[in-house]
Formats: sequence, structure tokens, C-alpha cells
Amino acid sequence: MADVSIKFCGLSRREDVAAAAAAGARYVGFVFFPKSPRNVSVAQARALALEVPVGIAKVALVVNADDATLDEIVGQVPLDMLQLHGSETPERVAEIRARYGLPVMKAIAVAEAGDLAAIDTYAEVADQLLIDAKKPKGSDLPGGNGVTFDWTLLAGRKYWTVPWILAGGLTQGNVAEAVRVTGARQVDLSSAIESAPGVKDAAKMMAFAGALEG
Repeated sequence: MADVSIKFCGLSRREDVAAAAAAGARYVGFVFFPKSPRNVSVAQARALALEVPVGIAKVALVVNADDATLDEIVGQVPLDMLQLHGSETPERVAEIRARYGLPVMKAIAVAEAGDLAAIDTYAEVADQLLIDAKKPKGSDLPGGNGVTFDWTLLAGRKYWTVPWILAGGLTQGNVAEAVRVTGARQVDLSSAIESAPGVKDAAKMMAFAGALEG
């Protein structure tokens, strides 16, 4: 499983960026969502993005962001991709992609088979998809909740028309099984590599990467 790409999301410190790079991350994500413990300012994100080694994609996670917000982020932070983690419509995804000229990753929340239809819809307008668990009742966070979904829903469905990333409650202990069941070639995690909400743990990042090499 060494060819499975990793996205570490919700980085907020320079040492987190260094640890993600050391662990072999293919993507690093910066969260622009005030309710999240991983939220960063535009200035913070710019400083962090400038620390990211060449070859690692820098991703901005936003939730139903308006053009003014995106203008500020894209104008100041050197990015490689925008991740839309809200209720953005296919039309809005296409609009953002055209406006900023950056690849767009759209998050799809899954809990049951009926939720999979959105994958085909958004695959027509997004460059990548992130398939995540639906947020628990009472949570204000669209992602980073540390909950999984039924991976068998994705079994045998790995050949969509755009690349996709598996997210939702992945840990060092379950990622190998998740990849086996779903056929995922990319994985995303945030809360499982933290020592406290919003504080990444270098040892956990390395252990997670190691779990994919077995």
C-alpha cells in the first residue's frame, strides 16, 4: 500500500508542515472555517504555505465561502487546490473552478447508498472528490469529526471519472482495512493525528504513514 497518497488536513503550525512532509504527505490542508479548532487566518496560511516543500500540494479547505473570502485567500496564499467542504452546488463548484483557475476538490458526505449519486454529479464539475462521513448530529463541523461510514458502500466503485480521496475517521489502526475494502488510492485525515484539537502530533503522522506501508 505504499503507493497510497496521504492528505494531512488542518495544519496550523510550522512544525506540523515539517512533520507532514517528513511523513511523506502528498497534500497538506489549511482550514478556513472559524468554527473549527483548526481554523487559520489568511496570514497564518500564507506563512505556512511558504514552508511547504515543492511537490506537496497546498489545499485550502473552505465551507460555503463567498467570492470575497475566496478572493482574499487565493490572492494571498500560494495554493494548488481549493477544497469545498460545504453545501456548494455543482454550479457553484464550476463557477469557483472557472473564476480562480485552480483545481477544485469537492467533499461528498456519505452515510448510505443513496448518498453516492452525488459523486457522479460532482465528478462532472470537480477535479477531485473527497468522500467523507456525514457529520454527527449536533456537530458544527462538516469534517474532522473522527467518524467513519460503511466502507462497503464504496467496494467495487473505485473507478470514477476523477480521482477521489477517502476520509472520515481514518486512523493508524483502520486505514489498511479501509483501503482494502474501498480500493482508495488516496486518504485524508485530521483529528486522528492530533494530540489535542487542532494540534498535530508528528509521531502520529509518521505512524499513520507507516500503517500504509505494510
